[in-house]
Amino acid sequence: MIAALIAAASTAMWTPSMMPQRTMPDARPALWVVNDEDTIIYLFGTFHALDGRSNWFNDEVMTAFSASDELVLETIIPEPGMQASSAPPLTGPRMGPVAPFAGSASFLATSKAVMSAGRSQGMSTADGADTVLRNAAEESGKPVAGLESFDYQLDMFAKLPGASASKAPAPSAAVQTKAVAASLLIRLQTAWNQGDTSSFSSMLEQMRSKSPETYRLLFLDRNARWAGWIANRLQQPGTVFVAVGAGHLAGRDSVQMRLADRRIRSQRIN
Repeated sequence: MIAALIAAASTAMWTPSMMPQRTMPDARPALWVVNDEDTIIYLFGTFHALDGRSNWFNDEVMTAFSASDELVLETIIPEPGMQASSAPPLTGPRMGPVAPFAGSASFLATSKAVMSAGRSQGMSTADGADTVLRNAAEESGKPVAGLESFDYQLDMFAKLPGASASKAPAPSAAVQTKAVAASLLIRLQTAWNQGDTSSFSSMLEQMRSKSPETYRLLFLDRNARWAGWIANRLQQPGTVFVAVGAGHLAGRDSVQMRLADRRIRSQRIN
């Protein structure tokens, strides 16, 4: 199902020790800020698997990241041999169990066809924004935490419509699905590089129309919970860099819209 693809003043700058030396095209993925008198929360929409052919970790994104005291991802993937339950817990306000993975926000992380399509275009989670940010935080000593637990996400994916279907698609259908997925991934990556949220909004509307339950599980409910976490975190001084899938920061039910419901203003800063 194609709709399941969507499924979103600085201190000294951190410079990654392994920053590629080749010149790459500049990218400007979308970034927002939510703040009050003593708290700043940056909202950054990530792309979970990238081809590594653009330079996005610079300018406003780098400034915001460098100025932040901590990084908060959707979840933190456990290291090899590390049990999900032993992952470091999220400190401060939260709305449920927290732990593992850096990029399962969209259903594309559960689809073999989509993953295969991404690899065919040179996309990798190793180059994905979540992984790059986590590596940068760990190298610079920033605390890293997650909004959800790995177990929660596994359970969520298991509840998606069609998740239990055992019949494999016909080879011809699988090839067609991979081709369509590859084309869509390229378009979405291009949109992400340009900070174009409208492309994600369009895909989200397709999902909402074709599979309301998938949309509810992946986006509607989670965006509302995350907005609640952000509202609570504003009660605590500091600067936080929150990075979630770009689809969660686009469309009618985005995290920003749920914050607006709480009379909390967000502002795009690039």
